[in-house]
Amino acid sequence: MTSASTRDPSNRRLLLLTAVLFLSYLCIAMPLPIVPVFVTAQLGYSNVWAGLGVGVAFVATIASRGVTGSFTDRRGAKLAMRRGLMFYIVGATVALGAGLMPATPLAAYGLLLAGRLLIGIGESLVTVSVVSWGVGIVGPARSSRVLALMGAAMYGALAVGGPIGVILLDRLGFAAAMAISAVLPAIALVVTWRMPAVPAHPDARRPSFISVIGRIWRHGAIVGLQGVGFAAIGAFFVLYFRDQHWSYAGLGLTAFGGGFVLVRILFGHLPDRFGGVPVAIVSLAVETVGQILLWTAPHPGFALAGAFLTGLGCSMVFPAMGREVMRLVEPHLRGTALGGFAAFQDIAYGLTGPVAGLVADRAGYGSVYLIGAIGAVLGLAMAISLHRAGQSGPSHAGGS
Repeated sequence: MTSASTRDPSNRRLLLLTAVLFLSYLCIAMPLPIVPVFVTAQLGYSNVWAGLGVGVAFVATIASRGVTGSFTDRRGAKLAMRRGLMFYIVGATVALGAGLMPATPLAAYGLLLAGRLLIGIGESLVTVSVVSWGVGIVGPARSSRVLALMGAAMYGALAVGGPIGVILLDRLGFAAAMAISAVLPAIALVVTWRMPAVPAHPDARRPSFISVIGRIWRHGAIVGLQGVGFAAIGAFFVLYFRDQHWSYAGLGLTAFGGGFVLVRILFGHLPDRFGGVPVAIVSLAVETVGQILLWTAPHPGFALAGAFLTGLGCSMVFPAMGREVMRLVEPHLRGTALGGFAAFQDIAYGLTGPVAGLVADRAGYGSVYLIGAIGAVLGLAMAISLHRAGQSGPSHAGGS
């Protein structure tokens, strides 16, 4: 890989961009399992408020997807990424304040929500701009590779960031964890400062955001339904293990992320070879099994195996469907389409937290994974429907 990177500057830049995304996404990954613990254990609020503390970031991401996608297309991916990293830094710093005042729960919770909202806007800018930047570097024919690499960076960050966040919370407290979350995107900002930008499309005619969504909503819905299972693991796995008095609670996201990255490394080429929809069908079937195993787990080993299978299943759904989305839009609409496409996953993340928290209060933490299984089954049904309609295939993988 080092030799190939030396011969191909575009490949080297893509790998650097992947590393930068991994580093900056730790700002998302580290707080994910510790926000619910902080809200319930230190502020004394219920699981519903804990779920809202996680999900509000995704609400901000959803609300800003159209604007950030258009901004990326018009002003360029590099500028959009800089703005997103700055939102990360400010959001983590604001959330840090919540950890300094747990004795005043209402004010602390308000600061936490404000910080999470800013982080959500940052995520909207960073994820869309990085993928758009990557496709601009290597070309649309390799868009599925870009999506696979970027997803591996994000979920690799989740795999290591979750345990790191739990360790920091237990040993140094919530404020220290958020302080470190603020430093990491600052490093990413410095690293990308001199990295060559790719051309923007400031003058191209653009259809409305709604019309772009009309082209891609089925693919986006499949990704959103897939995301319910991950959101349930991210928000409630630690609380689930602590409620059951099981050890290794911090390894939930590690198991998920390990399975996720393993599939990306070994099978990231499959959407270009076989088409996105067939890959999504197999993936969603595996995720369903993983969520059912989590729901019915009698032992922590079964739960960790369920998280691992969920990671295996979730891994290729986004790049598989993203490949199809890239085939459906013109080059100057890629950022807008990616923003709309990713918004479906954000909706799943944003709704799963509070809804699953409500279910957990009434039926126990294990029941939230039944919701994840139902989401995966519905996504599987939609993917099968797309396949029967013929909306997949490798022959157009290089299209714009």
